[in-house]
Amino acid sequence: MSAFDFEPAYLSLDAEKLDARVARAHELLKECTACPRDCHADRTKEEHCSCHVGRHAIVSSYSPHHGEEAPLRGTRGSGTIFFGLCNLRCVFCQNADISHPARGEPAGRPVTADELASIMLMLQQAGCHNINWVTPEHVTPQILEALPAAIAGGLRLPIVYNTSAYDALESIQLLDGIVDIYMPDFKFWSPERARTYLKAADYPERARESILEMHRQVGDLDLDATGIARRGVLLRHLVMPNHGDDTRAIPRWIAEELSVDTTINIMDQYRPVHKAHAHEEINRCPEPSEIEDAFAYARSVGLTRFAT
Repeated sequence: MSAFDFEPAYLSLDAEKLDARVARAHELLKECTACPRDCHADRTKEEHCSCHVGRHAIVSSYSPHHGEEAPLRGTRGSGTIFFGLCNLRCVFCQNADISHPARGEPAGRPVTADELASIMLMLQQAGCHNINWVTPEHVTPQILEALPAAIAGGLRLPIVYNTSAYDALESIQLLDGIVDIYMPDFKFWSPERARTYLKAADYPERARESILEMHRQVGDLDLDATGIARRGVLLRHLVMPNHGDDTRAIPRWIAEELSVDTTINIMDQYRPVHKAHAHEEINRCPEPSEIEDAFAYARSVGLTRFAT
C-alpha cells in the first residue's frame, strides 16, 4: 500500500482555520502557557524558564526510526524528529543527553519554521510511514508554525504526537484535526511519585485530561491492511520497579474512562540511568514477575490490544 493511500487529517483542515491555530499558538509563547508549567516567559523575545527553549524549537536529530512500535515503524521506519530539552525532570530520563544536557553541552540546534518544514519533507522523501514529533510538549507552537509550509511543500504523511503526556490542554485542543496518531506515555498515577521522580506533582491530572482529549479527537487506534497505524491513540506505560499500584491504576483508568479497545504498550525496558541511583526503590530493573503482573492486570480489566 502506498504511503499516500491515506489522507491525513490536516489536509482536510481549512487553511484559514490552520492559520488561526498558528496565530493562537504564537500568542501562547508571548506569556508562555504552552505546557502545564505556565512559566509566563515571553519566548518570542528569547526568554525561557522551565524548558530552556526560546523562540525556536531545538532539534536534536531526525531520521527513519526502526525502534518504535510495529504499527509506526512498519518496514520503512517512523520519521522521528527528536526535539531537544523537556518540560519534565525525570530522574530516570533515558535521553538525558538531549533532554537535560550538562551545562554548556548542546541539546541540538535551533530551527526556524521553514527548516522544520524541510525536515518533515525530507523524512517523507526518505519513505517513512509517518512524521513522528518526539517530546513536543514544550514546542507545540513552533511545530504548528512549521506545518503550513510543510503542507505547501507536499507533506502527506500521518502525524504522530509522541509525548510524555505533560501537555497543556489548550495545546492539545489546537492540534484537533491536525494530529492523526497520539502516543502518550502515562508514567505515574500518584502525585507524590510524580513530584519525586518528574518534579511535577500535577502530572497525573494533566496526563488524564490531555489523554482524554486526545482520545476524543482520534479514538482508538486504526490500522491499514498492512498493519500500519493511520489514526488513533497508542498509549505507553513504562513499568517501574516497586510501583505495581501505579501500573494497576493506569490500565484500570484506561478501561473505565477511555476505552477497553485502547492499544497499549506495556514497556519493560526501564533501566536505572541518569539520577535514578539516588532513589533506592527504582535503582534496579523491573523483575520479570513485575512485567508479568502488569500484563495480567491489564487483561483482567478488559484490555486486549497490546503493541510492541
